[in-house]
Formats: sequence, C-alpha cells, structure tokens
Amino acid sequence: MTVTFPRELRVQDDFPAVDYDQWRQVVEKALAGSPFEKKLVSKTYDDLSIQPIYSRRDESGQDDPMGFPGLATRVRGGSPLGSTQSGWDLRQEFCDPCLTEGNQAILEDLAGGVTSIQIRLDDAARCGLDPDASVSDTGTGRGGVMVYCVDDLDKLLGDVQLDMITVALDSGAAFVPAAATLVALWQRRGVPPREARGAFNADPLAELARRGQLPTETPSALLLLADLADWTSKHYPQVTAVGVDTSPFHDAGASAAQDIAFALATGVEYLRAMTDRGMDVDTAAKQILFRISLGTEHFRAVAKLRAARWLWSRVLESSGASEDAWAMRIQTRTGNRVLTKHDASVNLLRNCVAVFAGGIGGADTITSVPFDCVAGLPNEFSRRVARNTALVLQEESHLHRVIDPAGGSWFLDQLTTDLAGKAWEIFQETERQGGMAAALAGGWVAKEIAATAAVRAKDIATRKRGITGVSEFPNVDEEPLVRAARDLKALAEAAATRVRGARPASDETASLAVADDRVAAVVMAASAGATLGQLASGLGFHQGETASMGAITPQRLAEPFDQLRDASDAWRETHGQRPRVFLACFGPVSHYSGRATWSTNFFEAGGFEVVGSEGFEDAEAAAAAFESSGATIAVICSSDKLYPDVVPAAAGKLKAAGADAVVLAGFPGDNEQAWRDAGVDRFIFMRCNVLETLRSLLAKVGVIDEGELAR
Repeated sequence: MTVTFPRELRVQDDFPAVDYDQWRQVVEKALAGSPFEKKLVSKTYDDLSIQPIYSRRDESGQDDPMGFPGLATRVRGGSPLGSTQSGWDLRQEFCDPCLTEGNQAILEDLAGGVTSIQIRLDDAARCGLDPDASVSDTGTGRGGVMVYCVDDLDKLLGDVQLDMITVALDSGAAFVPAAATLVALWQRRGVPPREARGAFNADPLAELARRGQLPTETPSALLLLADLADWTSKHYPQVTAVGVDTSPFHDAGASAAQDIAFALATGVEYLRAMTDRGMDVDTAAKQILFRISLGTEHFRAVAKLRAARWLWSRVLESSGASEDAWAMRIQTRTGNRVLTKHDASVNLLRNCVAVFAGGIGGADTITSVPFDCVAGLPNEFSRRVARNTALVLQEESHLHRVIDPAGGSWFLDQLTTDLAGKAWEIFQETERQGGMAAALAGGWVAKEIAATAAVRAKDIATRKRGITGVSEFPNVDEEPLVRAARDLKALAEAAATRVRGARPASDETASLAVADDRVAAVVMAASAGATLGQLASGLGFHQGETASMGAITPQRLAEPFDQLRDASDAWRETHGQRPRVFLACFGPVSHYSGRATWSTNFFEAGGFEVVGSEGFEDAEAAAAAFESSGATIAVICSSDKLYPDVVPAAAGKLKAAGADAVVLAGFPGDNEQAWRDAGVDRFIFMRCNVLETLRSLLAKVGVIDEGELAR
C-alpha cells in the first residue's frame, strides 16, 4: 500500500486559528469567576499593564511602527548595522586604590578580551582634593583609584597601548582636572589627537545627586562642562566629553520610566549648557554618552533602552538637530541595587541577564560586573568571569549578529511604547519643575524615586518579589565571601608623599579660572605636573558658594535581609551558634512537609538555624524535643485540617517548655484570636511581612536591638 504525504506541512490545517476573543472566553471559564485583570495582568512599578498574551491585534496598524535600525526614531538601534560588524565594546571598570595592582588588573583584562577601560577615581580626587589636603577626611583611597597627577596615571596605564584602547573616566566633580590629566598623558605618550579615544564623562548633576554636594556652584559646574565639551569637540574627534549616568537614580530605586526621564532631563540640561556656550546642537549632542544601569527584568531592560533612544531622538528633533545627530550613545552596566552580598555566586546570573539585555537592547558599550564586587575589590577570578560572561554571549551565542532581535515582538514593541509614554510624562514634569538641576536641588527627584522605592521595598519585605539566595532559598551555612582590603592608611601616606614630591616648584594654576581657554590652560598645567588638587583649586573649587542638597541614598534590594544575616553572623561569632528555631511538626509527613520546608526557607532568610523536622504525635513529645534543642523559638507546622486539634495544646506546652515565641505556619483565618489566647505569638503565611517578622523575632532573642525595628 502506497502512502501519499502532502507536499506542504500546514499546521493551521490541523490547528485552526483562534482569535483573542475565543482565547479569552476559554481562559475566563477556567478562572471560574476570578477577575482576569487581577489574576493574569501584572503591573510594573510605572503602573504599566503586562498582558498575559500579545498578538497581531496589538500592532499599531502601521507597516513598520518602530522604523528601521539606524533611521527615524532610532528605537531599533543607533546605526543600520548595529554591532554586527565589530561587536560590543566591552568596557570594564577599575577602582583598586593601589596603582600597581590596578595596572596589573587592567593588563590582565585587556589580554583577556576587554576592549576599553573605565577608571574610577577615589573620593578625594572626585572632589578635587589631593591626599595631603588639610581637611579631616579627604576620602583618599575610598571607592576608586588613587590618581592625582599625570605621573600617577602614567603608572596606572603602564604598558597600555593608548593609541589602540579607549580610556573612560569616572571622576565626579573633578572632570576637567581629570580630563586634562588624561590629555597630558596622551601628549606624553605621543598619541595624536585624532587617534586618541576616550570618554571624559563630565556629569556634575549625577555627582550632586550621589554625594549631595559639589565643590562649586551648579551653574559654574555646568559652564565647566560646556567648556570641556567645546574644547574636546575641536581637538579630540574620537572623544566624548559629557556623560549622563543613571546609577544614582537606579540604585536609589527609580522605576524604568523615571530612569529614562531623568536621563533625558539631565541630557537636556547639558545640551542647554553647551549651546549657551556657543556650540551647535549637533556637535553638543554628539558629545554625550548615556550610562544606563540595568536590572534583572530583562524584557523591561530591553524596552528601557529602546524607549530611551526613541525619546532622545524626539528631544533632538525638537531641538533642531539634524537626523545625523539623533543617535543615542549608550553604555550599560549591571545596577548595584540588584547585587547581593550573601550567596554572591548568584550575582553571576544577575550580571548575565543584564549583559544579555544590554546586548539585545542595542547598547554600544557594555560593562560586565564581577560577582564579588559587593564584598570588596574583585579578584583575578571574578574579573575573568565577568569579562567572559559578555564574551560568551557575543562570541559563542552570537547575540550581536542580529540587528535589533527584539524588533517585531508585539510584546516588546507595546512595552516600549507604553514605557516611552510614561517616561515622557515624567520628563515633562521635570521640565515644569525648572529642569533637572532645579528638580534635584528642590528635592522633587528624590521624593519621586522614594515613592517608587517604597512600593518595591514592601514587595521585597513580603517576598512578593523574591531575591534568590537571600530572601528565597538562602544558604545559611555558606562560607562568607571575604575579599582582602587594601591598607588605605599606608597607601594614603605613600600617595601624600608622592604628590608632595611631584608638585611643580612654582604653582601656576592660580590663574586657570580666568584664562581665555580654561581647558587648554588646565591641560598645560597638568602636563607640567600640577596635581588634581592644584588644578581644581585653580578653577575655584572649595572657594565661595558651593552646591548642596540632600543626597539621593542608594540601597541594594537585598540590603535589609543582608543586615539580618550579618547580625546573625556576629551572634554566632560571639555565642558559638546561630539563633535557633525549632520546627514542631505534627501528624503524617504529608500534612507538615510543605509548611516545614517553607518555614525553613523563611527563617533561614533571617539567619536562623532551623532544627527539628520529624512529626510528633502529641504536644508533650514536641515540647520535650523543643526543650532539648537549644532553640528559643518554636514553629508549629501541620495542615489546616489538623490545626484545630493541634494548636491549642501544642502552643501552651511549647510556651511552658521555655519558648520565647511560638509561631504558627499558616493563615489563621477566624481562629486567630483563639489561637493567640492559646499561646501563639505570630503567624507566618504567604505575603506576610517576612522582613518585619524576622526583625521582631531577632530582637526578641537579643540578636538585634529593639531600635533596629524602626529602621
């Protein structure tokens, strides 16, 4: 018998098309009266709806609503070919205070595939202070590299081929002195201006938001930014002078739309400063690099980058810029707020998601962070893993080979549209506040971010939003991740001695502020050996009026739980063991195993050691086992079916056996008062406030002070 097969396989012949209305009817029947919007539609922190399914009905009706990559709105990318030819620029950041160790790290990363480097100066240099400045706390060595003059930078970048490698700076308020020092090094090394590649990242508003102060007035800082941008555009064609860093807002808890809006508002503030200086808008726009922090919600991160490009092109179009200048240069970095101190290995996955989103979202430059950066200075292994994370996604997964892989997704196109609309509203309100500088100084930006952060913090406290390895699935017995700290006192003393010996005999920086070409004068002084402190002083830093406001305080999402774990670790060091919780399980294993596992997870998130997991037949046996366990808190675990018989007897017996607190695993419903009368102190259940409960119980057993409960 001959079997004849069809020449074409047509799936729709066996599976006829189902439209959205038909699908919706089936779903609502399955929900059995539960509201569709409540059960299946989720909300972002920008109050945007995420539908459970997207289809052709969600298209705008246009043939190509998002345009082509590199054209029109730039939603789909800044250039027609994206990163398909050269790949991403992998830019790693370095903040080791020791110049020798920093140089070794830079050379290792460059040899391992990094294509550009970013140098973060320490807190002293960022404020325009030398290590021997006569102030009580200069911040020498904290948070960055101890570079104070061209000789220091020369040592840090020893054996680095500066004509081949892009060097980016993160120098806080001292962006002109730092930029001049880098230019002085290019000149010393004989790098022609047309071949030098770099990013000075002048961003005074980000520094103001982060630190709450600037060493000069805000208008003066903006004028310095404009001077640097104008000079850079004329002399160093492959260098950008201005940065817009969203990390102060992202790390404090900003939503995706707030992040975009404040980046736009900052960019507009800088455009105004540059055009007021006499630059044309095209030239000014091309001087800006946007540095955008990303979290672990990769679809929203991709949409955020696409929406940011869309809105920036709209800003530039409205500003009269030619279409050639509409592209938004973007560098992405994994945001500090999503990284954890405990179970730090999970940061490998968090960073991978953010790097993936940056690549898919069309970033030009990507920074991949070491998994141990919360614990201290990254080591050789963690830096290697960080750079290889990006290289695997690029070289083995070939993510850069597709131009805008998110394009054509009904979901992502709609999310991009919704996010752009919300961000534009916030941007407009920021402008109504008087612009980004005024909105920052007046506290409006901080208030808006705090409102969003509070909602997110509540979700984390109730584990509506879990943090793997910290609030969910913690490993309370993990070996603490320890990174050796540098001897900052010795390094600071050495730096002070080094700087005093390197300063020119005659200080000619006093007239920098009134020079006809201030940037050129600062470069000349830096080439002559002037220190960052001298250059900053010559520009008027720390003299007269300065900008000041309440700093926008960053907080990692896991930090409240990390604090509890830290308190438990300290208790163990002092007492030889962690605070203990005893599971008083009742009935057959099928009645208590689920809640016992859930309760173990719950209490280990607060650093408790959980003991006991066998089922007891009666309250007397459970109380006897508790008494010999060394625990101070007892948790009753069983099923709702058995609780009415178990709880009244068990709670009283456990209290009599010495329990400081008796906790019931499960929602009490109408039995709450009766079971409290029987001796139950607390109830734990899905969506209860886990953080508040753990804090209260740790205070109950003396691990933390009662004062911690108010924090």
